[in-house]
Amino acid sequence: MRRRTVLASAMLAATATPGIARAASPGPSVTKQGTTRLDAQAVYFVSYDGLVNNNSFQKNGLLTYKGYQYAAWYTATRNAVVARRALGASTWSTVTLSHQLGSDDSHNVISMGVSKTDGRLHLNMDSHSDGFFYVKSAAGLLDNPGTTAWTSSVFGAVQTSLDGLALTTRFTYPQFVSTPEGRLQLSYRVGISGNGRHALAEYDGSAWKALGEWSASTGTYTSSHGSSTARNMYLHGIDYDVNGRLHAFFTWREQNTAVMCNSGGITNHDTGYVYSTDRGRTWRDDAGTVVGTTGTSDTVAVTDSHLVVDPLGPDHSLMNQESQTTDSTGLPHAVISYVPGRFGQCTTNYVADRTANGRAFHLRKNSSGGWQKTEIPVPLNSSQRTKLVLDKYDNAYAVFPYGRIAGASKASGYTDWTLLYDGSGLNAFGEVVIDEPRVKADNVLSFMYQEKSSGTTPSALHVVDFALPV
Repeated sequence: MRRRTVLASAMLAATATPGIARAASPGPSVTKQGTTRLDAQAVYFVSYDGLVNNNSFQKNGLLTYKGYQYAAWYTATRNAVVARRALGASTWSTVTLSHQLGSDDSHNVISMGVSKTDGRLHLNMDSHSDGFFYVKSAAGLLDNPGTTAWTSSVFGAVQTSLDGLALTTRFTYPQFVSTPEGRLQLSYRVGISGNGRHALAEYDGSAWKALGEWSASTGTYTSSHGSSTARNMYLHGIDYDVNGRLHAFFTWREQNTAVMCNSGGITNHDTGYVYSTDRGRTWRDDAGTVVGTTGTSDTVAVTDSHLVVDPLGPDHSLMNQESQTTDSTGLPHAVISYVPGRFGQCTTNYVADRTANGRAFHLRKNSSGGWQKTEIPVPLNSSQRTKLVLDKYDNAYAVFPYGRIAGASKASGYTDWTLLYDGSGLNAFGEVVIDEPRVKADNVLSFMYQEKSSGTTPSALHVVDFALPV
C-alpha cells in the first residue's frame, strides 16, 4: 500500500512539474513579419467583382518550394511575370514572359505547379472558356535555385497546348496539384458556367496525358421554384492529404435560373464532397461508394446519393470555389459562405446581399466520421471569398477579404473563432492568394494582395508574411 502511494505521488509530481509535464498545444496567433512589393504597377481592372491577379481560386499564384517562394502576375504592360525570392528575403527577382493578358477578365488567372520528378515550374494562364497558354521551365530549375540563374532563358516558349496535348477549346480554372509520387496533375473545367465538367491531366516527368472528365453536367435538379437539366461543379480545391487521399469539396451551379426565388441571386446550391484513393482515377462519395470513374461515361452527377455534406438551396447566394484543406490526420476542412436564413430566405441582389449579410462557415469532418459546421463571427463585408489554412497544431485560420485574419483552436473543437488581424495598413482590394505550401515549409502564413485602385489605374502588388505559433 505504501509503495502504491509513493508511485502515485511521484506520477502526480511529474505531471505538475514544469518541464516534465506535456505542454498543451498553443492556440492560433499571427505575428506580422513584414511586407514586400512585387510590382509598383500591376494591371488593375475589376471584373466579376474581382481582380485577375488576386482571385483566390487560383492554385497556385504564390507557392514555396525548397526554400524559395515563387509568384506570378500580370503587370501594367499586361505581360505575365514570374518571380522568386529566397524565403525571408526582402527583394524579388523577376522574369517577364512574352505572353500578354488577352482581355479584361478576372477569370484569366495565372496558376503555377511544381513537377517534383524533374524540378520544373509550370504555368497555365489567361483562359476563360477558351484556349489556354502554357509555359514550363527547364528541368531542375527548382531543385537548385541558389545556383541557377533566374532569367528568361530558363523558361520555354509559350504554348497553346501541354507539349502538344490539346485538352479542350473550352478551358477554365487551372489548378495544379502534386501527387505523393511527385507527378503533377492539372485540374480544369471543360465547358462553360452552368454547363461544364471537371477533368484531369497528368505529367509524369516526361509527358502529359489526359486522364479525362470526372464530373457530369447532366441530370435533373429540382428546387421549390423549378427545375434545371444542366449545370457545372465548382471546386473549392483539390488536395492530397498526408495519407495520399485526394479530396474535393464543391458546389453545383444550375444553368436554369428557374430554380431561384429571384433572378438577382445565383443558382449555386449545396456543398458536396468526394474523394479518391487512386490518384483521381475513381471518385467516392462520403459513404465510400464509387460514384465516378475518370475518363468514362460514369462521372459524378447531381443525382448521385451521399454527395451533399451541407445542404443549402439556391436562394442564399452561396459562394462557389471558396477554400479547402486537410489536417494532420487527413481529415478534410472547408470554408463556405452564404447569406444565412436569419437574414431572409430569398436573396435578390447577389453582391449587395452578400456584402450586407454574408457569413463564412467552417465545415469539417470529425474523427467520428460526422460533419460539423461552425459560423465564423466575422461579417464578410464583401461579396468575395475567404481562404482557409491550418497550422502544424491544426489550428484553423480564415483569411477574409481585405486581408483580415480570424483563427480558431483545435482544442476548442473550432468553436472559439476570433479576429486576429484586421487588415489595417494593407489597403487590400478584396480576395487574397495564399501560399499554401509555405505554411508547412516554414510555419509562415504568406499571401499576395493588390492595393485598391479605381477604373483601370494600375496599383501595387504585395506579399505579406505572418509567423504562426512555433
